[in-house]
Parts: sequence; structure tokens; C-alpha cells
Amino acid sequence: MGRLTVKPGQTKARYHHGELREALIGATRKLVEERGAENFTLADACRVAGVTTAAPYRHFQGKQDILAEIASRGFDELRSRSMAVVAEKGEGSLEGIIALGQAYVAFAVEETAVFRLMFGQEPSLKKAKHVVGTGHDCFVHVINQVALYCKRNKVRGDAQEIALKLWTFVHGAASLLIDQDYDAVAPGIDVNRLIAGATPGLLAASSPRKAQKK
Repeated sequence: MGRLTVKPGQTKARYHHGELREALIGATRKLVEERGAENFTLADACRVAGVTTAAPYRHFQGKQDILAEIASRGFDELRSRSMAVVAEKGEGSLEGIIALGQAYVAFAVEETAVFRLMFGQEPSLKKAKHVVGTGHDCFVHVINQVALYCKRNKVRGDAQEIALKLWTFVHGAASLLIDQDYDAVAPGIDVNRLIAGATPGLLAASSPRKAQKK
């Protein structure tokens, strides 16, 4: 996803209609990446965008509203990357699902500040409808790939449950990597190889949900 380049000192006269909104989103994301979401104010974002402190309220309720938009776009970006690698490796294939996990970790490493924002750095964002919606869409893509894999390979089990196991493993690996926790016990670990080795077992180690009694 392309990013808007913003420079301190830009004047509000340069922005028209949606341009102001995008400038504020771009400035806020820049500060999230440089300082972390908790270490700047909305006024700081206004200075980076080159607008008055009143300008954001034409489009947003406040800083949290802009952060929610950034988190939502992060999920969209992650889903786009995931769809691209699956298209390359094959829908519903083992290689495609492995690539999904590896793309997830790559996103966490390359967009660490946004990744943290997407997953709990600002708890209030979890309640924002569009963040919940795009996050759900991102996970549904994983479920769909697992369901197709299971159908093709006659794997019995619930696709959502299997997808949750895969996500739990991959998200944990991504978090351990960006927090440098692996360095203490396994310095230089190849997380992509770890994912490739664990995925077949996670896909196979499944069991159907017990039928509900009528």
C-alpha cells in the first residue's frame, strides 16, 4: 500500500477534500513508526502534516479515531500480502498456507509499529467496528485456505479451529521475533524454516467438533 509523504511546514491550503484526511493519516502513521502510538499527541501529528490543531476534527473525532484507521488499513495490507503469496503458491495448498504464515511474520518485522497497534497496543482500538471488520476479513482468508486444503486432502476437522492453531503458532513466533525473545534461547533462528516445519503437523493434528446432541 502506498504511503503519503508528509513534510513539516506544509500548509492547509495544499489539501482539498480527502487530501487533508490522508495527510493526517500519513502523519500519524509516521509518528507511530518513529515513536510508538503512545508517545505523541494529535497536535504533534498536526505539526507533521502542517495543519492547524482544529483540522483533524473535520474528519476524525480524535487521535484514537486516526489510529483505528491505521490499524484497519494494516489488516487490509496484511490480507493483500497474504492473498498475493497464496496466488503465487497455490490456493489451498500446503505451500500456500506455509507462505501465509511466513508473510505474516514478514509483515510483523517490516511494519512492527503498525503490527503492535493492530494487536493490542491500544486496547480501545479492538472495539472500533472497522478494525474488527478488517481483522475478521483477514482471518477469514486463512480459514478459507485451510478449508480448501482440508477438502482436497481429506483432512477431517473444523477449518476455523485448525486456522486458530496456525494463527496462534505464527502470531507467537512473530511476537517472539520482534520482541527479540528468541535471542536468549535460539539466536539466529530461521523462523521461516520453523513455520515450514510446523505447518504440516498443525494441519494434520485436527479433530472434528463433537456433534451437538439434538
